[in-house]
Amino acid sequence: MTRDFIDQTYRTESRRVLATLIRLLGDFDLAEEAMQEAFAAAVERWPAEGVPQNPRAWLVSTGRFKAIDALRRRARFDASLGQIAEQLGEGITPAPELGDESVEDDRLRLIFTCCHPALPPDGQIALTLREVCGLTTEEIARAFLSPAATLAQRIVRAKAKIKAARIPYQLPSRADLPERLASVLHVVYLVFNEGYSASSGASLTRHDLSAEAIRLGRLLVDLLRDPEAVGLLALMLLHESRRQARTSVNGELVLLDDQDRSLWNREQIVEGVALVQRAMRSRQVGPYALQAAIAALHAEAPTAADTDWSEIVGLYDVLMRVDPSPVVELNRAAAVAMRDGPEAGLRLIDQLLARGELADYLLAHAARAELSRRLHRTDQAIAAYERALALTNQAPQQRFIERRLAELRG
Repeated sequence: MTRDFIDQTYRTESRRVLATLIRLLGDFDLAEEAMQEAFAAAVERWPAEGVPQNPRAWLVSTGRFKAIDALRRRARFDASLGQIAEQLGEGITPAPELGDESVEDDRLRLIFTCCHPALPPDGQIALTLREVCGLTTEEIARAFLSPAATLAQRIVRAKAKIKAARIPYQLPSRADLPERLASVLHVVYLVFNEGYSASSGASLTRHDLSAEAIRLGRLLVDLLRDPEAVGLLALMLLHESRRQARTSVNGELVLLDDQDRSLWNREQIVEGVALVQRAMRSRQVGPYALQAAIAALHAEAPTAADTDWSEIVGLYDVLMRVDPSPVVELNRAAAVAMRDGPEAGLRLIDQLLARGELADYLLAHAARAELSRRLHRTDQAIAAYERALALTNQAPQQRFIERRLAELRG
């Protein structure tokens, strides 16, 4: 029974314990080692001594003592470590009081540290997934199409940069918060996207990644109450609500218009729509809130035919002014095709592709192929599907495109 409780504590508390140890010790690797030793000590002592009244505080205190002991042992070979150990030991108490608020602040500090703008984007993502979410290096490597050794080096370099640049383990000032929060939200968004539509592999989705992104989104909303954080959480919930309907029982891709909407998660839709309304009331509407408003219109439509495409195009018009990008333009073109017909949408997509910015973007060629198919322009559709097929590494997408090509050629 005690071992089961320890295992459960590890699953629910280890990242919180780690975040606090990083703050106390000021070193990622030392904190990771200390956390593992603390849980090992729990396995040894809790069955005999009983579970402490505050398990999290016990683990933090034990981990801190273990780190200080380790530094004192190593001080035989490096005198500077002895001084660090003594500094860490000053004022230490056997079981420091750790309220939920202080622990959550530690987690928030850790997120902002991992997403510091001094780190390269790929390092921010890798470090966040490893230290905040607790994914293994191998899991991160599989998700982002990189060898495990490459991911490990990114994490090592990111930690070294934090140490060398003396990046503080703290929340940014109020003046710096908007810029720094944008970086954090972007990393969470990228993690969710990889979970919602995996870039490779046998499965369309990676539930572990999207679940972690939503967990981080909830944490940011609870602690910061920022309208864009609210918008991002709404967007993720509304997309996630369609997970079960996005593939058939055989794992095949099902397009939005063909999905069984009775399979959509109504609880996530209700929560997501309420968050959209909350973000919109703030009058500080940003890109994530606008995308969430678009997702809400899809979620609330009883059938594909009931979708308010005029409203969606209007929201994309606003999004283009707030956060213009070729991908937003592409999404707007797809919405125009639904409102005004495939010819109108195809014209916009061809203009986009002619500019070259989306030449290697899978969804641009897939959209061009689908609209060409609807217009019975078979040769054009085949060429676009062939280009899309060459750009995907995901098995369900490959099989879907191959079926479309077989239908067109048949």
